[in-house]
Amino acid sequence: MSTMRPAHALIDLAALRHNYQLAKSLSGRKALAVIKANAYGHGAVEAAATLADLVDGFAVACLEEALELRRAGIQQPILLLEGWFEPAELELIQQHDLWCVIHHHGQLRDLEVADIRQPLTIWLKLDTGMHRVGFMPDEYPLVWRQLESSGKVRMHTHMTHFARADELDCAATEDQLRLFQHSINGLPGETSLCNSPATLAWPQAHGDWLRPGIMLYGATPFSEAQEAADQLQPVMQLDSRVIAVRQVPAGEPMGYGARYITRRPTRVGVVAMGYADGYPRHAPDGTPVLVNGQRTQLIGRVSMDMLTIDLTDLPDAGLGSPVRLWGQGLNASEVAEAAGTIAYQLFCNLNRVPRFYR
Repeated sequence: MSTMRPAHALIDLAALRHNYQLAKSLSGRKALAVIKANAYGHGAVEAAATLADLVDGFAVACLEEALELRRAGIQQPILLLEGWFEPAELELIQQHDLWCVIHHHGQLRDLEVADIRQPLTIWLKLDTGMHRVGFMPDEYPLVWRQLESSGKVRMHTHMTHFARADELDCAATEDQLRLFQHSINGLPGETSLCNSPATLAWPQAHGDWLRPGIMLYGATPFSEAQEAADQLQPVMQLDSRVIAVRQVPAGEPMGYGARYITRRPTRVGVVAMGYADGYPRHAPDGTPVLVNGQRTQLIGRVSMDMLTIDLTDLPDAGLGSPVRLWGQGLNASEVAEAAGTIAYQLFCNLNRVPRFYR
């Protein structure tokens, strides 16, 4: 590992494999590893290569992400979760044998006039209550049969997406499941319903294909303890070091906007990490960090390249001490909750810091 500025991310590929195998073990079904958005900031090519011998396939958002994997030698099935945006993409989709989600009538019209040499593998999206994309339940069977009779597709999978599966006591997931089952009744094909929270907590919805995403990277999608999620292993360790130490009297303002006023004589550590690295600028005072493996907290507003932490109760910490922003010992989900966001955004916003893989 060679880097001048101490901020860096260490990606634990063994933990990534563990988390995918956990998803599989929960149902015994097939699972697409969701590695869109550069594998949630972890590195899509590296993640795909690590999982290639385990997975039933991968899922990405768009053609560009799929082509990056194909160029890297990834031969496993790849599903385009948003399908295609322009009909011209269908040529490359056929050339690289990509699977596609169809979720609106414009895509149906594109398919009608396209030159399809070999039938496409299609996953058809049903809107059961997310109301983002997908065909409505009353039209879904007709669309399915229309595609089935077109001669241009291999009908593969009925799919939907849960809106509130991360809320363990919410009835909406059961309602969506019932609507899904009613809407596909009598139609052949496999099923795929489960994102990470549904994979972990709603076994009755597992279907034939799981779509684990955030759980692959070791962050829990739940705001409370959950038995399966507690077995996840953090994949990304975001680390840096203390680059300066200052002694500040009580009653002094810290940083931009004087958001934090010291309540006591305070030993302040300055850390090489800021919002240009992807650390959330809006993280409040009290957001947890680890120094030498011990907990302390953020004080003062996050700057572009630096943030400040309280070292007063950590007398052994000082210049050069290792700082963990999230990872082993401090789950990204806890940091995200403190900052009023979600771990997905922390990972996807990671910028500038080099990634190292083990």
